[in-house]
Amino acid sequence: MIKNIMEKIEQFETVILHRHERPDPDALGSQLGFAHIMKECLPEKNVYVVGEEEPSLAFLGEMDTISDHEYKEAVVIVCDTANTERIDDKRYRQGKYLIKIDHHPDEEPYGDLNWVDPSFSSTSEMIVELVEQAGLQLDSESALLLYAGIVGDTGRFRYSNTTADTLRRASLLVKQSFDQNTFYSNLHKKDLKITRLQGYVLQHFSVIENRVGVMRLTKEDLDRFQVTSTESSQLVNTFSDVEGLKVWVFFVEDEDKIRVRLRSKGPVINTIAAEHNGGGHPMAAGATAYSWQETEDIVRKLVTVSK
Repeated sequence: MIKNIMEKIEQFETVILHRHERPDPDALGSQLGFAHIMKECLPEKNVYVVGEEEPSLAFLGEMDTISDHEYKEAVVIVCDTANTERIDDKRYRQGKYLIKIDHHPDEEPYGDLNWVDPSFSSTSEMIVELVEQAGLQLDSESALLLYAGIVGDTGRFRYSNTTADTLRRASLLVKQSFDQNTFYSNLHKKDLKITRLQGYVLQHFSVIENRVGVMRLTKEDLDRFQVTSTESSQLVNTFSDVEGLKVWVFFVEDEDKIRVRLRSKGPVINTIAAEHNGGGHPMAAGATAYSWQETEDIVRKLVTVSK
């Protein structure tokens, strides 16, 4: 599959990389990391990255501003995005050829060429594998970006998706000698408003039957702390270390919908996400609810699967 991807890239002068909306470190790390590698190893290519900026991860890099014209003869690569609804910048459809690279379960196969493998911890780890097999070169910048993606999706190598191969590939990145102290400082820094909201979350989350954690943030809560729905995603694991907790959920009111962020220490929860306009990994998934009554249904399902 990697050989097919590289052969297809060779056929185009322009490569445009997309990823999912409201990006996390893996979405940006894989998108920006792969783009940087191509710029260094394939300098004859025009390589662009597109999507909305995420202020909390601005230290990883910036997006490009390009016209529709650039898509006419371009190969488009979508990183870390399981379904088309979540692709940031819908112009991905305007490209000449579409490639999907993703580590989520392949619930919606799309594109002309798909490399989807949930055995990888992250899409960034997949890009490291691509670099190895294709004989491309890493430098300190691309290594930092891909390391950020792996760290983000493995919870700093604490989650069960961290395999021996994950650590081996991460070691290849660390060998490039980027500044890890600065990276972790940037990754974990929080605005004062986020820290204050974190305190509110710790005071107001609830635990059901000693195993299901629940937090609800309304528009009024977000307005009071001057935090956006996207920014609040930084707090999804705030109370994850509570003893006995098996699953937890963050409900965040956002315009005409409620963002649902599901996490688990064992029970499979992406099936619940799929029933509520979402999906993701077995232990980490997202969904969308359209009423607070619907959130109660989600909580009941979490109680059931956690027994």
